[in-house]
Amino acid sequence: MTSFDHDLFVIGAGSGGVRASRIAAGHGANVAVAEEHRVGGTCVIRGCVPKKLLVYGAHFAEDLEDAKRFGWQIEGKSFDWPTLRDNVLGEVDRLNGLYQNTLDSHKVTTLLGRATFIDPHTLDVEGKRVTAKHILIATGARPFIPDVPGAELGITSNEVFHLPALPKRIVIAGGGYIANEFAGIFHELGVEVTLINRSETILRDWEPALADRLLTISMAKGINFKLNCRLERLEKTGDCITVHFTDGKSLETDCFLWAVGRRPNIEGLGLEAAGVAVTDSGAIAVDADSQTNVPHIHAVGDVTDRVQLTPIAIREGHAVADRLFGTRKWRVDYSAIPSAVFSNPPLGSVGMGEAAARNTLGDVRIFTSDFRPMRNVLAGRNERALYKLVVDAATDKVVGAHMIGPDAPEILQAVAIAVKAGLTKAQFDDTVALHPTMSEELVLMR
Repeated sequence: MTSFDHDLFVIGAGSGGVRASRIAAGHGANVAVAEEHRVGGTCVIRGCVPKKLLVYGAHFAEDLEDAKRFGWQIEGKSFDWPTLRDNVLGEVDRLNGLYQNTLDSHKVTTLLGRATFIDPHTLDVEGKRVTAKHILIATGARPFIPDVPGAELGITSNEVFHLPALPKRIVIAGGGYIANEFAGIFHELGVEVTLINRSETILRDWEPALADRLLTISMAKGINFKLNCRLERLEKTGDCITVHFTDGKSLETDCFLWAVGRRPNIEGLGLEAAGVAVTDSGAIAVDADSQTNVPHIHAVGDVTDRVQLTPIAIREGHAVADRLFGTRKWRVDYSAIPSAVFSNPPLGSVGMGEAAARNTLGDVRIFTSDFRPMRNVLAGRNERALYKLVVDAATDKVVGAHMIGPDAPEILQAVAIAVKAGLTKAQFDDTVALHPTMSEELVLMR
């Protein structure tokens, strides 16, 4: 019988890789994980966690302004970017340490360096050869930078957290959640923001009514949008960057941020040596059990380009570890996955949108609540929240819930339980409203 150094070797110590390593080790497996950057992956080190902390920090700009209407007099307020930046990076360091402690406490061997396949069971990690019976690829994804002249003058979300100083002006390329989140952050911190997008819509995969509402509110706040435009090139002009468009127009900025999507990290893995197949989009092809075409090699998370969300990568990694080394055989359920955009204001969504529901179910009922949150009323803000429920007319089940407004993601998480459980509109109606709250609108739609 062939002897291997490890029962499981994991490439990538992000959310999915760490969960798989911990669970597999808990089942008694001999596990090693390779990480070429920092343990914690995109979410913890350069993604959702530090970004959400910036969202919190930026929102104080409006909170302090609104405080006047609530009787608070705050004189001489000012903002110091290095303080926020360094405190956020300090929290990242703390979490990085906790993730490493998790691996260490479960006796998972951590190898710092890039892992490359030599053959289907053998990898090279910085000159060290390692063999494994099972291998899990969890290398995630990275920001995509288009092939346009001067593209290197821009930064990505990876570098945002390390800016030495805030720019006076920033141009953000993209219309998705990352672009809109950073547009809100920088605007609240006093930066002049222009968001450019090649299509005429933002958040194209979201419920159109919510995307339109965010666009309207963002423009009212003073964020500039240049839609339906094609970028030709970036050019260094003195201390500025000149952004040239195909229509001959241009604009100057101090900083340019690429937020036009992400690509799976497959380069340099030596997938050819292992015989692992990839899709046309450059992602690792897997089945419902996260298994590649090579039976002992699995892949989870963003490198598979299924659903690019941290909780999904965690579940996929957990399922693989249980299936390979435990007694519980299960698969990730991709239905009714809640998601959020931490823009200003934020969005939350779960289940089917109106168009998808009509195409799938035929007869649907739509309930909406368009209201001005109580806090905004007293603060003198005209921003309105929008809640939307999509109901299957045949069964009365709520098949989708979508909202934009203060704390929408926090509210949406609870609603997602109801949608996942298949509760009906009648059951929503039977629930007593918690007054006065924004969330009570969910049970008052008639």
